[in-house]
Amino acid sequence: MENILKAWLVDNAVTVDNKEDKILLPETAGNATLPDIYRLMKAEDTGLREETIRHVTDLFQRVVTRLVLSGYQVNTGLFYATPQLRGVVEQGKWNPEKNSIYVSITQGKQLREAIAKTRVQILGEKTHGMYIAGSEDAATRAGDGSCTPGRNYVLNGRMLKVMGTDPEVGITLTPESGTPIKLSADMIAVNNPSQLIILLPADLAKGTYELKVTTQFAGGGKALKTPRSVSKLITVNDGDGTADEPENPFG
Repeated sequence: MENILKAWLVDNAVTVDNKEDKILLPETAGNATLPDIYRLMKAEDTGLREETIRHVTDLFQRVVTRLVLSGYQVNTGLFYATPQLRGVVEQGKWNPEKNSIYVSITQGKQLREAIAKTRVQILGEKTHGMYIAGSEDAATRAGDGSCTPGRNYVLNGRMLKVMGTDPEVGITLTPESGTPIKLSADMIAVNNPSQLIILLPADLAKGTYELKVTTQFAGGGKALKTPRSVSKLITVNDGDGTADEPENPFG
């Protein structure tokens, strides 16, 4: 089965002076969460009840987590998960303020085979509207959507400048379950059309959030009557760099 990934040509935010330098921005098909995955799995007509699918998925996640945080390099076929330790160790002691645990996840054989069967359809040049073309965690330099509480997070794109008087204008972080968290204006360190640098709350709980930028900025000194938004999913890591003490995966 061939997959089709649609994408737009956009300016490369890294090479500001070269307007001919383009990169591809995937056309988003929306967000998919675990309930969506459960529904699609059930639609495969496997004969399994959704309760069984949920149970098996939860069990799989718990076992993989336990193995990785016990020092195993886990190969699921879909991805590889490897534990890594970061920071300089002083006097042979672990310091949560300077050292942290990070799990590196890379594509496995199943994803590589699916990628080989994926065709990229270029939709043309995206010269209008606002979009997020890339992001980076200032603490880890990761560009995979992971971020660290209390540290800066960089968003690159187009028409991102936060401005306007509408109450909806601003940057919000919405957890999978819970109410949106709106960042105060002083937490936006850099506020440019092509780049935002924001300070994430230090007490932000780990988990997946929808980061949404809403603005009335239109460029050329103009403002939109109705705000527009763009969003992306981010994953918040443990703020102190620690993890729960791993159990014996076979105990």
